[in-house]
Amino acid sequence: MHFTKMEGLGNDYVYVNCFEEKVDDPQRLARLLSDRHRGVGSDGLILIGPSDKADFSMAVYNSDGSIAEMCGNGIRCVCKYVYDNHMTESRRISVETLAGIKYLRCISGDRRQSIVTVDMGAPEIGRDRMTVDAALTEKMLEEQIDVSGKMISFIRVSMGNPHAVVWLDGLDVACVTDGEKTMSIGALMEKHDAFPSGTNVEFVRVIDRDLIQIRVWERGSGETMACGTGACAAAAACMAKNYTNNVVTVQLGGGELHIEYDRNKKTINMTGPARKVFDGQVDIFS
Repeated sequence: MHFTKMEGLGNDYVYVNCFEEKVDDPQRLARLLSDRHRGVGSDGLILIGPSDKADFSMAVYNSDGSIAEMCGNGIRCVCKYVYDNHMTESRRISVETLAGIKYLRCISGDRRQSIVTVDMGAPEIGRDRMTVDAALTEKMLEEQIDVSGKMISFIRVSMGNPHAVVWLDGLDVACVTDGEKTMSIGALMEKHDAFPSGTNVEFVRVIDRDLIQIRVWERGSGETMACGTGACAAAAACMAKNYTNNVVTVQLGGGELHIEYDRNKKTINMTGPARKVFDGQVDIFS
């Protein structure tokens, strides 16, 4: 089986072109290939295939084999993959995902790295699934849950997949200064009863109205260097709380994403890099 390893801000996936390859058990394949000691090593597996609703389809599997509705860093790499491999002549494409159809534009790039903008759709904030503008006037956005005896405040955000946004200044000093403790909270929140389908968790520090920093615990993968939907969710939550402007830079472990909220369309645009790491071929043994 031929594959390509690609990454966006260090959030790396193995990509398989299902126009040419047949994948019988993608969940098992994701576990095998994602293993960083016995496989290729990645945060998961992404299958690129045909769609009768969009130009292409994208199926995302986390490193544990679970299915993800959407991956922001992953979809930017899909755009680069199909353009570089002459599967389209257009720098603008649509991609069908479990979180709906996403629209992408390859702004610039070369064979190694491209810059891609994605219309990520409308964020839905809180239990009432409000827009950013509607949430600005809502005083009870935050929820609280008990995590191993600690009450953790968070804002629920959907980007087509579930997110819980936590502000670091709301945690105790030990958690803020100890990254492992912070991530242990993320691991417990991922599987908390408050989230029947599990959740991604973003830990946010607001630097100023134009800049935030986040660490991400991804559902099914653990801590990753970056999460595109997580950056969008964190930015949307900050905008809803009026902590930031409608255009914000999000700093993650792997680099920066540019997030912009379109007040007219009520949607989030995400811009960031997509990079090819290498091509490979692997034999899959039963």
